[in-house]
Amino acid sequence: MLFGRPLFRFVRKETHINFMRGRYIGLITSAMLSIASLILFFYPGLTLGLDFRGGIVVEAKTTTAIDFSQLRAVLKSHGIQHASLQSFGSDHDVLIQLDTEKGQNTQILVDQVRHTLVQTMPGTTILRADAVGPSVSAELFRNGILALVLSLAMILAYVWVRFEWGFALSAVITLILDLTKTIGFLVVTGFEFNLVMVAAILTILGYSTNDKVVVYDRVRENLRRYRNMPFIDLINLSINETLNRTLGTSSTVFLASLPLALWGGHTLSGFAWTMLFGIVVGTSSSIFIAAPLLLIMGEGRLKAAMKKSVESRRA
Repeated sequence: MLFGRPLFRFVRKETHINFMRGRYIGLITSAMLSIASLILFFYPGLTLGLDFRGGIVVEAKTTTAIDFSQLRAVLKSHGIQHASLQSFGSDHDVLIQLDTEKGQNTQILVDQVRHTLVQTMPGTTILRADAVGPSVSAELFRNGILALVLSLAMILAYVWVRFEWGFALSAVITLILDLTKTIGFLVVTGFEFNLVMVAAILTILGYSTNDKVVVYDRVRENLRRYRNMPFIDLINLSINETLNRTLGTSSTVFLASLPLALWGGHTLSGFAWTMLFGIVVGTSSSIFIAAPLLLIMGEGRLKAAMKKSVESRRA
């Protein structure tokens, strides 16, 4: 069959991979990467975007190739000091970023930059001009961090209600490890941390949670089906049974995000590359982090909790 279902299987229908054999390597590697990411978070730290640091950003397209030293001198001659110039797209495109001070009128500064560009380089087209004040940026930063914290709390509550505490705790610990690695990725790549990146991280957390729930569902089913099976073998069985679905889902999301990363432009490429990284980390952590943590929680506790849950439902 040319287009039969076996063509789209990533692994054989029945696999017997012993994932738990490498559980300690996975946990130690993950912990080391997360610690390194936390160190990078404090130094050199995230590159805060306009949303969180305040300032203005102007994107413009000129009719001639841009001489950055000359453009910087022109801006200084018009009273625009310490402007950051960056090329994007072609040598006719320029991104101008300028930090603002408290009490400074950002809109007047935007108009000044726009007027200078149009006056000194006739034919220049202003593609984008945004301004965010320092007080607004600080509030946005607090709200962004609050959104991340609340999302983790809601995920903990959701998994706790749907499963047992052992499942919920291992899921949240894994998600925190995923989150720290994503922050480390942002520091290393230099992508700006802004509201778009907060949306990317929240999307990654949602995807990663869904991936872990799929594995946990199968573990819970197998706990009821194979009550005398050693817990380590039961977890390996559950991962192998859901492996095709896990790889299929992650590959679909990965391929959907890849075009945005390659051709999405300056605005979307950072979001897309962060998504691609999060998909890889979230998928691998479901197998090599969340499952080993579930094993560490103990076979006796989880089986006892499962037995109590079944008895309460019968009652």
